[in-house]
Amino acid sequence: MSLFQKNKSKDKYSAVWVSHSSMGDFLKCHRAYYLKNIYKNPETGKKIGIVSPALSLGSAVHEVLENLAKYKAEDRAGVPVFEQFDKVWQQFSGKKGGFLNIDEEKMMKERGMEMLHRLKDNMSPLLQKTVKLKEGKNGMPPNYFLSEEENIILCGKIDWLIWKPEDDSLHILDFKTGKNEENEDSLQLPIYALLLHALQKRKISGAGYWYLDMEDKPRDMTLPSINESYEKVIKIARKVKEIR
Repeated sequence: MSLFQKNKSKDKYSAVWVSHSSMGDFLKCHRAYYLKNIYKNPETGKKIGIVSPALSLGSAVHEVLENLAKYKAEDRAGVPVFEQFDKVWQQFSGKKGGFLNIDEEKMMKERGMEMLHRLKDNMSPLLQKTVKLKEGKNGMPPNYFLSEEENIILCGKIDWLIWKPEDDSLHILDFKTGKNEENEDSLQLPIYALLLHALQKRKISGAGYWYLDMEDKPRDMTLPSINESYEKVIKIARKVKEIR
């Protein structure tokens, strides 16, 4: 059976959804996975939102970059990203962002501004044409059935996809706002490879992590094969389903 066989009769709302973040929670701590991805407040019926200064910083920077991708490639150098960051930051200011005091918030905001300065000083990767994966229905992130038989759906958003017109290929660019490097066993690139293989037709010519807190340019990464990616991701996804 094809890894990407589709069956429209499947009910996506009854499926087990997995992503890089949810499987990362699962691998770190099953209880943390339950609290963030399954448990709902009995009074509101909604999931619990967990905030932290690092998460707020990353969310604010990524929101600015997501907005930047909406501009034409030739216009991006002139986008007022610092003004946009100030505006976005208001969503995370104070207790909303998990900050204990003004000094902690100031320090994290300054880190965000430094990341954007680094990006503005090294804009060439972002001045190339880009494409985006189409969102799922009802505003859901891009997704597909990782396994129809087991009713497991893989979903995820890719930060930036550079289009290479010379060979009509895509280059993955993922922005990192934390101080730690991505683990060698990370599921992120395998998930990206699977999503792109399933949801669009262009070949993938490369991938890079851009550690905005410490490096002036993206770091080239090696993409695993599709079969290797599938085996790695489905193994964890099955464990998630079993525990649920």
